[in-house]
Amino acid sequence: MPAAEEHLRPDMIKRFRKVIYDHYKKHARSMPWRSTTDPYRILVSEIMLQQTQVDRVIAKYEQFVERFPDFQTLARATLHDVLEVWQGLGYNRRAMFLKKIAELVMQEPAKELPRDLDRLQEFPGLGYATACSLMAFAFNEPVVFIETNIRTVFIHFFFLEKDDVKDGDIRPLVEQTLDRRNPRVWYWALMDYGSMLKRTQGSNNPRSAHYQKQTPYKGSGRQVRGIILRHLLAHPHSTASTMARELEIPLGRLEVGLKHLAAEGFVRESEGAYAIA
Repeated sequence: MPAAEEHLRPDMIKRFRKVIYDHYKKHARSMPWRSTTDPYRILVSEIMLQQTQVDRVIAKYEQFVERFPDFQTLARATLHDVLEVWQGLGYNRRAMFLKKIAELVMQEPAKELPRDLDRLQEFPGLGYATACSLMAFAFNEPVVFIETNIRTVFIHFFFLEKDDVKDGDIRPLVEQTLDRRNPRVWYWALMDYGSMLKRTQGSNNPRSAHYQKQTPYKGSGRQVRGIILRHLLAHPHSTASTMARELEIPLGRLEVGLKHLAAEGFVRESEGAYAIA
């Protein structure tokens, strides 16, 4: 493919789509959320896939939707039960967001996920890209968005010799090449091609102006908070001093973690003892 232009010629778009679709026809990845159009199940998958690799998500997704098969069941569940199933995925706020979204959906007149991009972005944990993913995969709407694999594809094909590539440079190309007749399958195909590029050639995303190297998990405050939550799931009503001793975490650092978890709504304190909220 030639370097990116402001307007792609029809023959360039045709060739690009052919490359992407030809790969997809031969190498489409099998994922349980691709065999459904249920907005609830697609929402679960999209939240889980935020910052987590597909292989790790698949088993947990199956477990989650078996335990909480719909918005009503998830809305009625306790945070303790939701976090218990979520363990192993990390970024526990996503589990809380999912439960809050389910509660909000049950307040909707139709008790269904809204088919409206602006409305979706009002839900907790749904930024623009995730809301667009829901519009495309749940409702087959021709929205324009960029995520990590899509970004990799467009940098690979259209920005061969350029660094510091901005999403603002990529977005017009995503819009021009979008298969508006079937955006759901087109985005699947793009993402699969991007995944292949990462496996075979490495990620192009460090060449993106928006690239941020992930901070180490080990020893981080996020790790401490995760350890505390796992402990409280198994041992509710533990005191800070007991947890510090059993988890071998300095009391001051553990108390900082508890303070963050309480502020985020994960834990509650009563008479010096802590439990999942």
